[in-house]
Amino acid sequence: MPKGEGKLIAQNKKARHDYAVEETYEAGLVLQGTEIKAIRGGRVNLKDSFARVQNGEIFIHNMHISPYEQGNRFNHEPLRTRKLLLHKKQINKLIGDSKEAGYSIVPLKLYIKNGVAKLLIGLARGKKKYDKREDLKRKEANRSIQRELAQRQKGM
Repeated sequence: MPKGEGKLIAQNKKARHDYAVEETYEAGLVLQGTEIKAIRGGRVNLKDSFARVQNGEIFIHNMHISPYEQGNRFNHEPLRTRKLLLHKKQINKLIGDSKEAGYSIVPLKLYIKNGVAKLLIGLARGKKKYDKREDLKRKEANRSIQRELAQRQKGM
């Protein structure tokens, strides 16, 4: 199964707009009991989340997992810091690359693969304002081309 396949739970669409993603990694998550139930229910938000290296390990910050309705007193804290599970080689590569100026580790997708929650993270460089404008122009041009092709197909 290629990276990023499985039941998609949440996606960080803003990440591809704000960052140029150069490499992606599939990471597991260390979760508490009610968190996986809330994830399966689709109650996750990756919007303002980011990953940071601490003591040779990678942690995800600001990933919001809403409390599970039937969780009562065993419920988790929604914005707690969660550890990511990666191979040592991958962690070392991410540590080296993220120390370079302008690079960040951003979460892209959260999905369930073979019954396990996985997070697709990307090593990304922040885009400048003019880069974002270029992307928008390119997308708009592609849309107009597709529209024209569809019109011609209807006319035939």
